[in-house]
Amino acid sequence: MKTNFEHGGNVFAIARSLGVQPEDILDFSASINPLGPAPGVREALSRAFKSIGHYPDSDCTELREALARVHGVEPANICVANGSTELIYILPRMAPGKRALVIAPSFSEYAKALTRDGWSVDRFVLASADGFILPLERLEKSIRKGYDLLILGNPGNPTGRLYQLPEVEALLSLCRAAGCFLAIDEAFMDFCEEESAKHHAAVRDGSIVLRSLTKFHALPGLRLGYAIASAMTIARLAAFREPWSVNTPAQAAGLASLADTGYTAATRKFVADERMHLSARIAAIPGLRPFPSAANFLLVQAVRGPSAGELAVRLHEGLILIRVCSDFPGLDDRFFRVAVRSRNENKRLVAALAAAVADAAR
Repeated sequence: MKTNFEHGGNVFAIARSLGVQPEDILDFSASINPLGPAPGVREALSRAFKSIGHYPDSDCTELREALARVHGVEPANICVANGSTELIYILPRMAPGKRALVIAPSFSEYAKALTRDGWSVDRFVLASADGFILPLERLEKSIRKGYDLLILGNPGNPTGRLYQLPEVEALLSLCRAAGCFLAIDEAFMDFCEEESAKHHAAVRDGSIVLRSLTKFHALPGLRLGYAIASAMTIARLAAFREPWSVNTPAQAAGLASLADTGYTAATRKFVADERMHLSARIAAIPGLRPFPSAANFLLVQAVRGPSAGELAVRLHEGLILIRVCSDFPGLDDRFFRVAVRSRNENKRLVAALAAAVADAAR
């Protein structure tokens, strides 16, 4: 029985393999806002239907202006794309050089995008025993070996570790001194916006911040992301973007999502409360260690008892999906990631995990 996919959120493929409907599966493998899209998104999509007979605005003018207002930057500092993954695949073409260092564990698409465009890729692996801290002195020595590009996820995926702004500022200084371009993937930064490096990226060349509208705003099926950087960097990035890559309904959904500030506040509170509750309940299960997280997911280590893969198989039988993290450099089959969902859904997950651990101990 196949339970481990390269990415989470393969609910349609798994449903087909099991002969069930996607809605029958409780998916903790993909980290999407448990509140779903903002209330105004459905109406915005309906209104956008009348415009699908025309080409979309390739410059995403209204959405760029709305994002600029939200983040306190200029529209020239923003490039909208078909999900932040499109930007990840553009990055190797617009960044100078051919040698990259990726902070790991991390999203697998960084290395894929780089190697596809002929870059050599090394990984700077953070230690789980240290809580995935950034050892800046050791990292500086690595950067000075001649890397052209450094990629950091903040908060980290799958670790959930938040690197606070002073740490990122120090990293920016190290990269600038070494002539190394810094790309920061802030796909989950909406949950802790005050730690974003967006203003640093906007005012000076040499760095870029990648953001997503699909995680926090629950729009993964529409594909919507954006970059924040200096006007010069954004112009260079936009030159590589495919025309009309962001469709009209996606742009409309993005505008509706950003306009609902009440939804934003409610999401942050809901996720923070449920994350704390879920983490405490998982920590109470013998042998399981959840790591602190600033995002809408938790990385969990099975320090003893059944492995993450064994737990995944057991939960899979009950139509519950988790993300085994053995394919992340620096992690092994003792680690898995779970999304933060609703209280009742989280209780179902905890009960299933507790039962699987207890059965294995018999």
